[in-house]
Amino acid sequence: MLRQRRSRILATLGPASSSIDRIRALALAGADVFRLNFSHGSHADHAARYEAIRAVEREIKRPIGVLMDLQGPKLRVGALAGGKALLETGARFRLDLDSLDGDSTRARLPHPEIFAALHPGAELLLDDGKLRLRVDACGPDYAETTVQVGGWLSDRKGVNVPGVVLPISPLTAKDRADLAFGLELGVDWVALSFVQRPEDVREARALVGKRAWIMAKLEKPAAIDALEEIVALSDGIMVARGDLGVELPPQQVPVLQHRIVHAARAAGRPVVVATQMLESMVAAPVPTRAEVSDVASAIYEGADAVMLSAESASGQYPVEAVTVMDDVIREVERDPRWRIGLDASHTPAEATTADAICCALRRVASMIAPAAIVAYTASGASCLRASRERPAAPILALTPDLGIARRLALAWGVHPLRFEEAADLRQMVADGVHAAREHGLAKPNDDVVVVAGFPTGLTGSTNLLHVARVGDVK
Repeated sequence: MLRQRRSRILATLGPASSSIDRIRALALAGADVFRLNFSHGSHADHAARYEAIRAVEREIKRPIGVLMDLQGPKLRVGALAGGKALLETGARFRLDLDSLDGDSTRARLPHPEIFAALHPGAELLLDDGKLRLRVDACGPDYAETTVQVGGWLSDRKGVNVPGVVLPISPLTAKDRADLAFGLELGVDWVALSFVQRPEDVREARALVGKRAWIMAKLEKPAAIDALEEIVALSDGIMVARGDLGVELPPQQVPVLQHRIVHAARAAGRPVVVATQMLESMVAAPVPTRAEVSDVASAIYEGADAVMLSAESASGQYPVEAVTVMDDVIREVERDPRWRIGLDASHTPAEATTADAICCALRRVASMIAPAAIVAYTASGASCLRASRERPAAPILALTPDLGIARRLALAWGVHPLRFEEAADLRQMVADGVHAAREHGLAKPNDDVVVVAGFPTGLTGSTNLLHVARVGDVK
């Protein structure tokens, strides 16, 4: 089941896509990695979906990645008398720690860490930005505000604090319990919500270790101030446009998306563009033209993957949504201008042996047009370096570690395959050429470029580039 496209599809599972038949249909339609959203569902629900994914993986004989998405801190107002209250524009409104039900003049905000970070002039957004408050005065347990944009406020609606770094961990007690469960289950990626600073990624790394790769979700404007460092500390990046669009003016989101994708690509980190990509397909069998253009724009930028959320988790047309995304990616990748854009957006290689090899790989591939690139990898690092170069030839990743193969299912242009480690250089080249032919990437008299580290089995030892011809190697 080799994909005839380079960019990947990340599909969220949920009530509309929990059965093994539906998961199989999504994989056959084009889903490369499945997302388990721990903001919803029980551990038993996620365990059942995980087992179904693995059953489908064995059936279709293609590594499938599983990403667990942690909920992160959820900042909300408390209960309101009657369940809701009308906040008038221009009126005064108080937030405090008092446990009494709120009304049109005050509400409980049970988050002292927010009060600790506020200052006069700061802005508070309620209910995904539908209501806006300006802080006039504040203390350790209260904030006096003026309603800038009014409306109805309901119980326990969310609170956003743009432009303020909150003294709060991205991992709640629930997240830590979920993380322990997910790692025991065997997830391949951990998506970390509420990332504000590099220390947040370090905190998660201390818990995750090498058991999974960490994907930092960039959904807080504060994270952009430390973008390069957060990218360097993470294994992957998600452009979480929904929350970014709440805390920032919407016209800034496309600019930040472009900046984040560029930073991730420059560092060789897989980058996912997410949120509302085909939102109308939650209830309609076809997308809007604007949504199709949105997906296409992410592919033209060189994103490793695009993500479906409610479209595949709870929508009426989950398989159709994956099919549309697959069709759009294929169409863009047939456009010569897509290739020209990728070639024009390369970043300089670092002065390391591995980067020099992969930089040479792109030049060699552009000159001799090999049928495939075979990349041997123990840790996945050499494949990600090769993927960063966005070569024209598909990359066949051969690794003895099935977990690494599953993680690489998200990487641009990479076809991962669990493969036994070769005993010597001659066997390595022969096995690589054979694998490329057996899996339909090469035929007799085609050239195949082999990239590897020698001696084998050492992480980060990429130092070999070999060109072989199918039929010449025994």
